[in-house]
Amino acid sequence: MPDSFAPVLTVDLGAILANYRLLCTQVRPGLCGVAMKADAYAVGAAMVAPHLKRAGCNHFFVATVDEGLALRQVLPQFDGGARIYLLNGLPPGAERDIAGGDLIPILNSMAEIERWQAFVRAAGSRPAGLQFDTGLNRLGLGRDDSLRLIGDPHLLNGLDIAVVMSHLACADDPEHPANRLQLDRFREIADNLTAPSLVTGGRTRPLLSLAASSSIFLGADYHFDLVRPGAALYGINPVLGAPNPLQPVVRLQAKILQLREVDLNMTVGYGASHQVRGPTVLATIGVGYADGIFRSLGSRGAVYVAGQRAPIVGRISMDLITVDVGHLPASVCQPGMSVDFIGPDQSIDDLARDAGTIGYELLTHLGTRFQRRYVGAGA
Repeated sequence: MPDSFAPVLTVDLGAILANYRLLCTQVRPGLCGVAMKADAYAVGAAMVAPHLKRAGCNHFFVATVDEGLALRQVLPQFDGGARIYLLNGLPPGAERDIAGGDLIPILNSMAEIERWQAFVRAAGSRPAGLQFDTGLNRLGLGRDDSLRLIGDPHLLNGLDIAVVMSHLACADDPEHPANRLQLDRFREIADNLTAPSLVTGGRTRPLLSLAASSSIFLGADYHFDLVRPGAALYGINPVLGAPNPLQPVVRLQAKILQLREVDLNMTVGYGASHQVRGPTVLATIGVGYADGIFRSLGSRGAVYVAGQRAPIVGRISMDLITVDVGHLPASVCQPGMSVDFIGPDQSIDDLARDAGTIGYELLTHLGTRFQRRYVGAGA
């Protein structure tokens, strides 16, 4: 039996497709793939991926083997060319699972290159990708390894390289000098690795990919052959301080469970951290940090009730939040009525700012107890 008090997360599939089309327009004639890691940023990869495939997307990026295998169940192997790339690389012993799932590992080290070469020598040619670290200092082949590969292309013998990629560190800040520095480093690597003399023996030139969400908006120099947006697809603002060109995708609502009249000097919540300054009405909302509502929003964030702001007071509990609704009419504040955490009056970026984090983190932490509703795109 459905819990009528359960919070509701509404995902607008039509908005995702509209965002995808906008991103495609931004990068033409390049290709637009999508990042589907962390269950499509927690909105539901199994629901989202088929719609994107029908919209023309053929390149899907996930983090882990398990994510890739799960996505392959949604996008069968012989459905017209859906490619699924594993960003976190080649785990030891996972080669057969990767090949069996028709997945493409992104190789991040010389050791991974050597293990994949040994596997394909025995099992037959399978595509892979190469990631180069151009300044993020995270995953990828470093400067010394890139020079080795450029100096001795035979180190890549036997590999069917489908994509050569890197990732920017400061793409959400268009003026940051690191963007141009990483672009120049990536272009140097790409130019050398894809020289005509190296693309021989029937191999095609690999796709070049540098841009994710924010870097798409840095301009055409960053687009190359293939972009791989994630957060932007799901409505998060890709450029700090600029108007968001993308449609909102998620709406998060929770129910009022109880109202309570309080007065001067009474306290609210654990630690008595909030003291009431005068007569008011508190609404207890059925959602908490177990659902991904960060504790840092306590006495800082707000919800919206019928379009009006209601501040969160006191600490956020595991399952409950208290908000001050004393300034609102009783007609919009009754048990069973909904309030908005994310919605028309407060974007996911707004809520993340109040929590002291970013929309990416907030979105991927939204919990499993929500009733999920999918709307748009024929859902």
